[in-house]
Amino acid sequence: MSDDLVQRAHWGDLTGLNLAGLVRLSFEPDCGGDEDEAPEQQGKFAPFTGRDIKGRDEQEKDARGFVEHRRGTYVYTYEEPDTSAWKRKRVRLPDGRITYRVVRPVFEGALEDLKKGRTPDGHRLDGLIVYDIDRLTRDNRHLEDAIEVVENFRRPIIDITGTLDLLTDNGRTVARIMVATNNKQSADTARRVKRKHQALQQAGIPAGGRRPYGWKADKRSLEPAEAKNIREAVQRLIKGAGVRAIVADWNRKGLTTPAGSQWTNANLKSVLRNPRICGYRSRWVSDIDPETGQENKRCEIVLDEKGKPVRGQFEPIISVTEWEALTDAIGSGPAPGTGHNARKYLLSGILRCDKNSCGAPLRAQKSPPSRNKAPGYFYYVCPGKGEGRGCGGTRLAGPETDELVIKLVISKYEEEAAQRQAETIPAEWDKEEELARVREDRDELKKARRARQVTAERYFADLAEYDADERRLVSERNKWLRATFAAQGEPVNLGQDWDTLTFPAQRGYTEKALLGVLVAPAAAPNRPIRDRLSPLFRERIAWL
Repeated sequence: MSDDLVQRAHWGDLTGLNLAGLVRLSFEPDCGGDEDEAPEQQGKFAPFTGRDIKGRDEQEKDARGFVEHRRGTYVYTYEEPDTSAWKRKRVRLPDGRITYRVVRPVFEGALEDLKKGRTPDGHRLDGLIVYDIDRLTRDNRHLEDAIEVVENFRRPIIDITGTLDLLTDNGRTVARIMVATNNKQSADTARRVKRKHQALQQAGIPAGGRRPYGWKADKRSLEPAEAKNIREAVQRLIKGAGVRAIVADWNRKGLTTPAGSQWTNANLKSVLRNPRICGYRSRWVSDIDPETGQENKRCEIVLDEKGKPVRGQFEPIISVTEWEALTDAIGSGPAPGTGHNARKYLLSGILRCDKNSCGAPLRAQKSPPSRNKAPGYFYYVCPGKGEGRGCGGTRLAGPETDELVIKLVISKYEEEAAQRQAETIPAEWDKEEELARVREDRDELKKARRARQVTAERYFADLAEYDADERRLVSERNKWLRATFAAQGEPVNLGQDWDTLTFPAQRGYTEKALLGVLVAPAAAPNRPIRDRLSPLFRERIAWL
């Protein structure tokens, strides 16, 4: 009997050989990366295409029966649930380069185990069995990896249906042709699916997947309670509340995402930034930073052939102008006053030691039992020199300091609220015609380029100027819209509502009003705390 395992497998003799099965389930979502959900949530519970030929148990059963019928021993099963053997993902190579590869850690691990001759649970491993060539791979790079194991490590990889032959030269050539053909079939399917989604987008039809928050399962009609929550959140954000405050409030009330999870800053911003809530059809796109290779996903409005926003076939929750004012309020990145931290004390990090220009942020410290203070009593202290972050020379009572700073914050908001009421907001934005003219000129430039009336250099130079002008004007208009909506409603009455606010909301209002508070040392005994505080107010609260 030959000791060459590949030769024995070619003869059909598996006597005494230990083989493991590779079971791959290639279900793929029918609606990935389109709209409604953040990228990390898309497709997790989407309907499947049903292309898979056999389930996990059937593949394992057939592989076990095939091996045992030929006097071999089936010792292990490598499972690849919901894994594509064709779709490439963006990865960073060990040398730092960014590229795209089919990512299959289970498959790659099985080949490494096969080279070493051991399964993960310690059994001797002589070969690998799959249902057919389509279960093994649809990627030529992975096929060559499998061929390397067979040719150089003399470990057989066989299939049940007879469509895969990596044991002979002719069989390997045919396998390369078949994998290339299967790869093209997957590419053709992906192209058809992509065209289908583009057609759905242009028609404003909602895509598949989980329902978006604010709408019923049909994704067209509103869920009244959820839509009301969004409207109230939008108004609060426009008037100055922080996103974290909304999140804390919703979680306290027991509100959950459509998936039943608690709300976070990220998923709430994903809902609010999605133009779907104002009636526009949206989609998720990826941008690659050419310098860093970082991939960023963002939600954008679908435009028709004329460059106009596509209205979705669903009910909007808020108006377009409200959404534009909202996006100006929450911005595209971290901003002062989000209250997004794990602090337990109102002024941690806001108070700064002013002894000899130390500048270190004060931290909270519980009162020791020897001081006989009430339970929970604390001080704000400057860290000691031994910690390398402060001078250790400033200390003041926490609750009393909180009370004084809260009064300062409320006074700041009341002052700016009075100023806002005194300001006259124009009924119309005075640069609407200028914005329209910039967009018309840009459209004319595009027509001229299509007609080859301007050079590429001139076209891109002028286009960059028009785009910059549009961004500037749109930013100015959104600020005007935000001020208009804020002026139309009643300002937040902090003096009346402060005690009813959640801690993140209180923290958010404090951060919006103050750059910091300098704390002078207690130069004289019993010096009043108010005389030691020097508040540094923001010139203008960010929400105005």
